[in-house]
Order: sequence, then C-alpha cells, then structure tokens
Amino acid sequence: MPLRALIFDFDGLIIDTESAIYEAWRELYQSHGHPLELSTWAQCVGTDFGDYNPKTDLENLTGKSFNWPAVEQDVEARVRELLTHYDALPGVRELLADAAAHGIPCSVASSSPLSWVTGWLAHLELRHGFQNVSCRDHVERIKPAPDLFLDAAAKLSVEPTEVIVLEDSLNGLRAALAAGMKCVSAPGPTTRHLDLREAWMQVDSLAGLSIPGLRDKFQES
Repeated sequence: MPLRALIFDFDGLIIDTESAIYEAWRELYQSHGHPLELSTWAQCVGTDFGDYNPKTDLENLTGKSFNWPAVEQDVEARVRELLTHYDALPGVRELLADAAAHGIPCSVASSSPLSWVTGWLAHLELRHGFQNVSCRDHVERIKPAPDLFLDAAAKLSVEPTEVIVLEDSLNGLRAALAAGMKCVSAPGPTTRHLDLREAWMQVDSLAGLSIPGLRDKFQES
C-alpha cells in the first residue's frame, strides 16, 4: 500500500511550544516555593490535564486557592513571550517542501485549540504547507484517543493505513497506534525521556527525513 499523506502533531513537533509551556509553569511553581519536575509535567504533554493537573497539584502543595483564569492569562502571556524568539524545529520546513514536491498532502492534528495552532502556523509562515488542521475544536476526544488523527485522515480522503504520523509525545504515539497509523516519534526536550519504543520509527528530529526515504520504508513494511 502506498504512502498517501503525512499528519503532523503541532506542539513540540513543529515548534517547541512544550518547552516554553513547561518553563512558564515551572516559573509559576517556583514563585510559590515549589519545584516542577519535568518527569511530572510530561504526564500532560500531548493531551489535557486528565492524569495530572498542575492547577490541582499547586493548590495541594501550597494549601491555597488561585484565581486560575487570571493566572492562566499570565502563564499564556509568558509562553507567548518565550515563543516569539522560536522558529520551526529542525527539518519541518524541509520535509513540508519535500512533501509538496512529491505530491504528498500534509495535515496537522493537535490537542490544542484551533486558534492557538493556526496563530502560530501563521507566525511561522507555514499555514500554506498544510491542507487542513484538526484540533480539539473538531473532535469529542483528544489524544491519546485516535479521534484527531482519524479526523485529519478523513479530511485528506485517505485511509489510516496510508498515513504516517509525526509525533513527539507518548500520548500522541498512543493516539496514532489507536488510529491504526504508523508513527515516527521525534521527541523533544520535554519528551525525550519517555518510552517511545512502540513507534514505527524513532528519530532525533525531522531533519534528514525525506519523502523518498519514508516511502521506501513504508512500502517495505
């Protein structure tokens, strides 16, 4: 079966928002006298605050209640401040250009809100590289459920077995596997310590990936 599409995660895969988000929350914890370990934070990378909720955790640690809408505004402002200086991660632009050259359509499937994803894609001048975007606005369940990847594949009019997913997180890998898709794991600083051995392929980054190389490996498997 031929390779017919690529589906990209967004946070931590296209731009390292994960590091910026973690740093903003780490600073918040630190300002209240508590550390926030990366291994703790990684539980919510690629999904929502289901298994680990930093807001509940910080309230338990401090014995205080917080005005969370106001605090989250401050956290998001800090994240945006940090991200202003970030570019797309290595290999992203090159792989998108190669996909376009070989007629392979690309989509984004992200657990984040649509406004967040499209805003940063516009900032990076990458929106044109994707035929469509699937976000939490479009599905009932986010990762590790398969809904986002299945929605993206349906929008591209391809079968799950004809897709390669590009992901950085364990929750994303689980979602891809649940969708019946092959997954290339390219972990970043906040996910590199996770066990991603179930991925179809593991790479340090998207740099060096090419459509001919992916297509050959896809057909071999």
